[in-house]
Parts: sequence; C-alpha cells; structure tokens
Amino acid sequence: MRGLFSTIFLLLVALMIITTEAGKNKKEKGKGSKGASDCTDWRFGSCVPNNGDCGSGLREGTCNEQTKKLKCKVPCNWKKEFGADCKYKFEKWGECDTASGIKSRSGTLVKALYDAECQPVMMATKPCSTKNKAKSKGKKGKGKGN
Repeated sequence: MRGLFSTIFLLLVALMIITTEAGKNKKEKGKGSKGASDCTDWRFGSCVPNNGDCGSGLREGTCNEQTKKLKCKVPCNWKKEFGADCKYKFEKWGECDTASGIKSRSGTLVKALYDAECQPVMMATKPCSTKNKAKSKGKKGKGKGN
C-alpha cells in the first residue's frame, strides 16, 4: 500500500513541475508576441477621428524609433471643443442670459492625458432651455369619471 501512495505522490509532483514549466513558457511567448519594449518615454499625439471631426479614431505614439497606435474617441458633443484628453471639473450652469438666449459655466482643469496641452480654465455655453420646468407632475382630471 505504501508503494502505491509513493508512486501516486511522485506522479503528482512530476505533473506539477511539468505544468509549471509549461505555464512559464506560455507567459514568455505572450510577452514576445505583444511586442513589449524597454521604452518608457512614449509620446502620443492627439486622437484623430476615423470619419469627420468626432467619434472613434486612432492616436499615434512614438518612442525612440518605435511607433504604435492606440484606439481612442473624440466626443461628439460640446466636449469635442477641448477633446477627450483634457478632463475638467465644471460648475453648475449659470442663469440664462435673456438677451443672447445662452447660459454658461466654467471648468477647471483636473487632468491632462497623454501630455495634452490643455487650457487651465474652460468656458462652456449652451442654449437656454425652452421647456417650462415649473410644470406640475400630477395628472389631474385624467382619470375615469372626471
């Protein structure tokens, strides 16, 4: 009986060693196939949309003599003015300017991604809402028998 347990134990140890070695080789292959480099000073350009002036696109990066492209996205709303690489914290919208029909708010730069050149303060504007926000939410007079 001891002989059987010894044989099973040796087989398990051998199997663990083989599995560990196979895992190491697989990891090393994965590293080489992804094109990993020693370069640490990548410089990326701005995101260039595939079509038009917003939407999905590519950003090209260079480091020494190497280049690579990353997927990116330029917002298709009022944020496209400063792009996706400049992150701002915005205040609440101000009151509507009745003369121009526009309201505004300012944002302070929080983070610049990919070494983007961002303005420290950004102003955003939008047309004033034409909806009357004081509308009642109750539905009076709509039920049966009214």
